Amino acid sequence: MAKNLVLIGFMGTGKSTVGIRLAQRMKREFIDMDRKIEEICGMSVAEIFKRYGEVRFRSEESLLAAKLGEKQDLIISTGGGAVLFAENVAALRKNGILICLDADPADIFSRVNRKKGSRPLLKKNMTVEDIDNLLKQREPYYALADIRISTSGKDLDRVVREIMEVIQSKNLLAV
Repeated sequence: MAKNLVLIGFMGTGKSTVGIRLAQRMKREFIDMDRKIEEICGMSVAEIFKRYGEVRFRSEESLLAAKLGEKQDLIISTGGGAVLFAENVAALRKNGILICLDADPADIFSRVNRKKGSRPLLKKNMTVEDIDNLLKQREPYYALADIRISTSGKDLDRVVREIMEVIQSKNLLAV
């Protein structure tokens, strides 16, 4: 049994996409925390925010992080704000290696604009500068990661390969 690989980072950095491919390559189960919360609640993340607010969503997120922290051999994609709460970081780190996916603000802007309706914390007129400011505010949380990988200007296979190479070179799964 091996530690979980937990993908953290801002929305639009590729956590879900990279997580799915990484799970395929490593023959592990993939859990997208936002999709799992949708499954549990029977509604989309956007609908949870609209009906019950962010507090309810964050509560569900914390409960799920605690459950996943007890498991092994998973590839977990967190929501962009999951690491803003110390209890989530502690739970996910309990049996996990935190991997922060980074991307340039302009790349994030381009990616999230394609999925605007499904991003409850995305303001209608959000700019690249707004994203840059949010990234700077969240930097202390993302800095908690064991590994950081940029997804900007790279295809999916290259990002997955880089993650696997760093994990192997640091012998992180043997811990």
